[in-house]
Amino acid sequence: MSRPGVTIAPVTGTPADQHLRDLARLRRVRDRIDREYAQPLDVERLARDAHMSAGHLSRQFKLAYGESPYAYLMTRRIERAMALLRRGDLSVTEVCFAVGCSSLGTFSTRFAELVGVPPSVYRRDAALETEGMPSCVAKQVTRPIRNREAQGTRQQLA
Repeated sequence: MSRPGVTIAPVTGTPADQHLRDLARLRRVRDRIDREYAQPLDVERLARDAHMSAGHLSRQFKLAYGESPYAYLMTRRIERAMALLRRGDLSVTEVCFAVGCSSLGTFSTRFAELVGVPPSVYRRDAALETEGMPSCVAKQVTRPIRNREAQGTRQQLA
C-alpha cells in the first residue's frame, strides 16, 4: 500500500532488532506517562499511539518495567499526590483531581494500597514528618513502596 509522497520502509531485521524497536516504544510510552500523568490516559490510547496492540504493550511494559502501564501511571499520580499533600494547601479532593484521577474513591483506595495510609492521614502526618526538609529529600524519603514489595523487604530484613 502506498500513498503519494509517503514512503514506508518495510520492517525487517532480526528478532533482536524488533526487541530494540519495542524497547524504544516502551521508553516513549513511559516518558509520556511521566509527562502527562494528570491527563486522561488509557492503555488503548497509549498502545495505539505507540503502534502496538494494548495486550502487547501491557505484556512488554510489564516485562521491561515490572508493572503494567496502568500501575505505573497510578504510581506516578500517587507520587505527585504525596508531594501536593505534603504542602498542605490543597484538600484531598483537590489533589485527587489535580493528579488526573476522576474518582476520589479509587484515588483513596490506590493511595492507601501504595502508601499504607489514606491520603487524609498522610496529609496530616506528612507535614510534621517533613517539616524543614528540602522537597527533593522529602520526595526520596516518602516515595511509595507497593505493599507486596514492602512485605518482601521486611522478610529479607528478618
